[in-house]
Amino acid sequence: MSRSRTERGLTYPFPAAPFEGQALAVAPGVLWLRLPLPMALDHINLYAIEDGEGWAIVDAGLATDVARAGWDEALAGALGGRPVTRVICTHMHPDHIGLAGWLCARFGAPLLMSRTEYVTARMLIGDEVLGPPAGAEVFYRAAGWTDEQIARWRDGYGGFGRMVQDFPREYRRVQEGEVLSLGGEDWRVVVGEGHSPEHVCLWREKDGVFIAGDQILPRISSNVSIWATEPDADPLGDWLRSLAALRDRLPEDLLVLPSHGEPFHGVTLRLEALMRGHETALKRLEKTLRTPCRAVDVFGALFARPVGDAVLGMATGEALAHLNYLERQGRGRRVRDADGVDWWSLSETGR
Repeated sequence: MSRSRTERGLTYPFPAAPFEGQALAVAPGVLWLRLPLPMALDHINLYAIEDGEGWAIVDAGLATDVARAGWDEALAGALGGRPVTRVICTHMHPDHIGLAGWLCARFGAPLLMSRTEYVTARMLIGDEVLGPPAGAEVFYRAAGWTDEQIARWRDGYGGFGRMVQDFPREYRRVQEGEVLSLGGEDWRVVVGEGHSPEHVCLWREKDGVFIAGDQILPRISSNVSIWATEPDADPLGDWLRSLAALRDRLPEDLLVLPSHGEPFHGVTLRLEALMRGHETALKRLEKTLRTPCRAVDVFGALFARPVGDAVLGMATGEALAHLNYLERQGRGRRVRDADGVDWWSLSETGR
């Protein structure tokens, strides 16, 4: 009797996720682990790949006492006391790199990342020493933040570095198309963009196992945001192009191993749903822009839930990603007023 289940066209082959500190075999030589996160998205999936006498670890979790205890339990138990041979981080967000340095130092293992992800992480960690940048205050004021919201952001500045422990000062670069030999098996590096600048996925083509990180999640769409470091970027354009390229490239029968949610089959359907979701959001946004709006005024067009202070930064970043995309497409425009606030509306061609 099959224990798999199907929801919205995706098939989930495993009945339950592993408990903290435990592991579940999901493919030959591949274990699924899970650690808690202290936020609304309350977990991250990690993967251990047999690599000779030890394990190659994909992603590391946040630098918290709970996560370190989970690793201690998993290393001694589910991973059999065998060493970590290398730490591969899909991208630079703290829930993925937070304990990478801790693991690397503990086992003398190298860190593997794409260059842009590694350099961006180092930049963000180092930049926090300098304190809140004045340009970011201009950025958030333009988006429509109040003086009180900017003051709270300034007071809480530095969160990235607090979630990352002893990030390594050297690494080994991986890049698109490279093939890594892990335990005698070939894993091809596949790079995605949009959620982060050079996100690494790993594809074992022999049996169709695809470690997707945050590039393909089964139930939620990864955050795609503009940040003050690059205010005129177009990450949503990068994201949509990347999803389309993956849809055209990846075979339908893959087992997708995501960083959040559960492993699943149905990659083509999921990629198409992710793209369709953003196109629907853009259409709602264009209706909203019939009346000039600030970035903070368009949350209702993009998000199903109210936006509180805890997610204000991410919501603002995602709103700006959609607005910038419309501007790049010639479908939207912005005008900055005397108070430094940007007002967005439909362009003449977008009406």
